[in-house]
Amino acid sequence: MNSSTLFVIPARAGSKGVPNKNKRLLSGKPLIAYTIEEALKVISNEHICVSTDDEEVITFANKMGLEVPFVRPEALAQDDSTSRDVLLHAIDFYASMGKFYERVVMLQPTSPLRKSEDILGALALFNDEVDCVLSVVETKSNPYYVLFEEGEEGYLKKSKKGFFQRRQDCPAVYELNGAVYVIRVDALKQKEITLMDRIVKFEMSELRSIDIDTELDFKIAEFLLN
Repeated sequence: MNSSTLFVIPARAGSKGVPNKNKRLLSGKPLIAYTIEEALKVISNEHICVSTDDEEVITFANKMGLEVPFVRPEALAQDDSTSRDVLLHAIDFYASMGKFYERVVMLQPTSPLRKSEDILGALALFNDEVDCVLSVVETKSNPYYVLFEEGEEGYLKKSKKGFFQRRQDCPAVYELNGAVYVIRVDALKQKEITLMDRIVKFEMSELRSIDIDTELDFKIAEFLLN
């Protein structure tokens, strides 16, 4: 793996949907453990940064062989803190220590079924012509078929116009699953992740795309893991 790649695992303490979710036990292991384990299969620990304000998460990461270099500032651990700000903070921290990275891989702990081969698959798509590789899953909520918006008159209209009689005739549409982000640092300094000009997809299976945001998501992930 290229040493100019920084892996960032964002894991703030606060969480409304699932309280303490990053350190909550999932099938006997803290949720964040699944992401750390897969990251360590791809790159050495010196290039993995757990960005957190949670002392328990820091202690657990240390036990797994990661040196957590800083405690995330409180201003970057709020409900409205953005992933971009968190990533830039980590990049700037390492730059201040004389370590300069050309790309950053963000692995959110909320994707416990993501595997190292998914990370490697996304990395393989990254090249000089790409700003960002985002992991996606083909959505069932196709805007050509089942998604509607309410117009000014109060009537529902299709979100995306199209004259398709069957779902399978609609163009494929993808949603971000939050599992893997591979981002060019120079591009990140210029724009928000989803507003970058040269984004390509890495498609994942529905099973590995489970993203834990609610108690139901947590229960589904536990069921699948067991």
